[in-house]
Amino acid sequence: MTDPISQDSALVLFSGGQDSATCLAWALNRYPHVETVGFAYGQRHAIELTCREPLRAAMAGARLGPDHVVDLTATLRGLGQTALTSETEITMNEEGLPTTFVPGRNLLFLTCAAAIAYRRGLRRIVAGVCETDYSGYPDCRDDTIKAMQLALNLGLQRRFVLETPLMWRDKAATWELARTIGGDDLVDVILEHSHSCYLGDRSRRHDWGYGCGTCPACDLRASGWHRWQARSDQPV
Repeated sequence: MTDPISQDSALVLFSGGQDSATCLAWALNRYPHVETVGFAYGQRHAIELTCREPLRAAMAGARLGPDHVVDLTATLRGLGQTALTSETEITMNEEGLPTTFVPGRNLLFLTCAAAIAYRRGLRRIVAGVCETDYSGYPDCRDDTIKAMQLALNLGLQRRFVLETPLMWRDKAATWELARTIGGDDLVDVILEHSHSCYLGDRSRRHDWGYGCGTCPACDLRASGWHRWQARSDQPV
């Protein structure tokens, strides 16, 4: 699928996971210049950071610009440990949120991304957050993103557009979006090189990719893959 190319440029929040890889492909399909930003924050699945370059290499072309990496390890660890930044058990807390929720993480990511976009002259900021099929994180909600766009535009005196192409797509629809953009070749790239598992396990290869197979991130990815395959006319 080829959409009309906007003259805007974009910065993609690119973790190395399925969602952000799909968002990178989505942005490259729309904008003449796309840069990426990743964040190290002491995540126990830091192996995702090593997945970023193979994904970028597989999607490389004239439109793909520089990559930026921001180290927020001291900042986020200094604000307290969670199951995503320590060996804490992954469960639900007393507020009904998963212990993998890192308070302020996405808000900080978007603030840093906007600062980079400001300096680099990039107007579109693309994030793979989703309210349809997600882990219950409040900073992934559409209302949060809209509020952040307003705050960043006021605070930086720019007209950034925060784009969330996956906001109303479940994981099955995310796989379908990847194939719509880049065919089975793109699906294969994301399947093989992206990482979702919260435990950082890439020792086990499943039909939906690598992971422990039991954590919430693996459950979401696996269930989405199987739903997509079940209804797909052309299974991979």
